[in-house]
Amino acid sequence: MIFAKQALLSSGWASGVRLDVTQGTITKIETQQQAHAGDVTVDTLLPALANLHSHSFQRAMAGMTEYRMAGKDSFWTWRDLMYKFTSTISAEQVEAIAAFVFLEMQEAGYASVGEFHYLHHQPGGMPYDDLGELSSRIASAADVTGIGLTHLPVLYTYGGAGQVPLKAGQARFGNSADQFNALVDKAKNAVSSLADDCRVGIAPHSLRAISPDDLKAVLAARSNGPIHIHIAEQPKEVADIQAWLGARPVEWLLANTDANEDWCLIHATHMTEVETKNMAQSGVVAGLCPVTEANLGDGPFNGQAYVNHGGAFGVGSDSNVLISLTEELRTLEYSQRLRDVARNIMVKGEGSVGAKLYCGAAKGGAQALSRQAGDISVGNLADLVAIDSTAPALCALRQDQILDGLVFAAKDTVVTDVWSAGRHAVQTGRHVKRDEITAAYTSAMHALVASL
Repeated sequence: MIFAKQALLSSGWASGVRLDVTQGTITKIETQQQAHAGDVTVDTLLPALANLHSHSFQRAMAGMTEYRMAGKDSFWTWRDLMYKFTSTISAEQVEAIAAFVFLEMQEAGYASVGEFHYLHHQPGGMPYDDLGELSSRIASAADVTGIGLTHLPVLYTYGGAGQVPLKAGQARFGNSADQFNALVDKAKNAVSSLADDCRVGIAPHSLRAISPDDLKAVLAARSNGPIHIHIAEQPKEVADIQAWLGARPVEWLLANTDANEDWCLIHATHMTEVETKNMAQSGVVAGLCPVTEANLGDGPFNGQAYVNHGGAFGVGSDSNVLISLTEELRTLEYSQRLRDVARNIMVKGEGSVGAKLYCGAAKGGAQALSRQAGDISVGNLADLVAIDSTAPALCALRQDQILDGLVFAAKDTVVTDVWSAGRHAVQTGRHVKRDEITAAYTSAMHALVASL
């Protein structure tokens, strides 16, 4: 049993809350209770968020791409450096880095992750003997950390819009549609050894890295699970797709696929008002990565219009340059304020911006990862995070202000405990396997840097 002095349930705030968790699912909730002997006792219990978009291996690059090169630095120059980095990283290093990244996510308050996985082959592009070798490494990292994994193998076939051949730096990513479908089967085998809440979806990388025919082929082969795609991240991408396919990326996708609640559109940074409205009303989730989008100079999302049209959204750490749940949410709101020269934007009408951001991202993230979660209710997975409301950043706030304080005034250090489908991996602010996972990561990084 878990006892919380206060908890944000699906019905609202309650005090003296005891939760019964059976096989990873919340089976009973009682309020106005006292803690019993043997209960895990916490201060404030919230639904834990899903980190809906991660490229875990990129965490190892953090701090290596912040040197201004001659000319104008951009997403595209950053991408070239990323390709050089991936030319040497080994399977063992991929696993060690992913485990450390997942640990950092859990300590920041995330219970689950959508791993958008496009590093498939050996350096140079030759497939491993086991096509799913690196997917197996991601599954192993999820196993050791206990995080809830939605694994998203990526279809990446071309080097640019118009079916441009892959560049040398993209060789480790490339698969035909048929080879990709075989890879998905391998990934399902790898994830089948994990807990029942873990699953596999698919991720056509972007319209610039696939073809319409390949997209049709992989969608036809898919049986179930979420579908994630990068879209409209950069103005050049929008212009290239429009020149090739005759429509802007979001416009084309909504017109040529059955984009619905199973889909998550990552970034969607550059949209018209019509695209924004149509995307919001389609039922898809906007996968927003505000820290990475700021780091790469992508630009801000059309947040106010999207929320006003009822759009679902969640957040992800993408490049993992910084893994912070609170920073993602506040950067999302602050990006809107800086663009519009206004305050309190990401809420329709009146209300708490922190609550809208947090609860919206909790529900949207769960939808994007196909997890029965997003709020604390009977029948949902026990994806839970406990925070300390007596911490200096929160101690002066009323109950109805706690989420505002968490989003805008606190750091992730207020997180004390995290459960992923009932797996209690973070206790008293620290992952239970931090020492061994950190040691493996440090060793992998020393070897990787030496090979660059």
